[in-house]
Amino acid sequence: MAESVQEELSVLAAIFCRPHEWEVLSRSETDGTVFRIHTKAEGFMDADIPLELVFHLPVNYPSCLPGISINSEQLTRAQCVTVKEKLLEQAESLLLEPMVHELVLWIQQNLRHILSQPETGSGSEKCTFSTSTTMDDGLWITLLHLDHMRAKTKYVKTVEKWASDLRLTGRLMFMGKIILILLQGDRNNLKEYLILQKTSKVDVDSSGKKCKEKMISVLFETKVQTEHKRYNLVLLQMEKQLNR
Repeated sequence: MAESVQEELSVLAAIFCRPHEWEVLSRSETDGTVFRIHTKAEGFMDADIPLELVFHLPVNYPSCLPGISINSEQLTRAQCVTVKEKLLEQAESLLLEPMVHELVLWIQQNLRHILSQPETGSGSEKCTFSTSTTMDDGLWITLLHLDHMRAKTKYVKTVEKWASDLRLTGRLMFMGKIILILLQGDRNNLKEYLILQKTSKVDVDSSGKKCKEKMISVLFETKVQTEHKRYNLVLLQMEKQLNR
């Protein structure tokens, strides 16, 4: 990780230092850093709107745009998409320099004006995702392993909704105690799904309290070249994983 990025992350952690304001979700020498910021911005009638902003800083950031995901229980999906698009437009003017804090300040100051514009989307559902723009394009297949699923009915419905929202196809498989999710779609959306899966309280623990799926693991992922050939390869690889 570049020294400038490390410094920016340290500054952000110091700024967003209240409980639950800041959380690093993942760090990788190949995929970069993903973190989440909880903040508020002024909406209509001077009411504060809570925002969950997930940033993905690729390894070549700030020479390229960060990936941005927007989530808010008080905004529709179309509004979240619009907010993300406006943030990315603003980010283009900040290339080659640390920009995350500037983007957070900008959305805090401009959310009200963005929401006053007519929505171009037709969705009225609450926003649960917004796709990143910095990952590899193309069709990918990912195989995920879940540690447990206690609240099965709710869990399955949540997985189906996330997959539908993110335009992913796939299969949820129960093989005795082994629970697998096979997903196919745009790699950006697969990454968004994984973030949702790791950060949302989708299940319950042994005492019945809501909990996150922290034990989820990616068994493998592969880019689709020839659809049927690759899909057969995935099934073969899946059998190898189960037989280990």
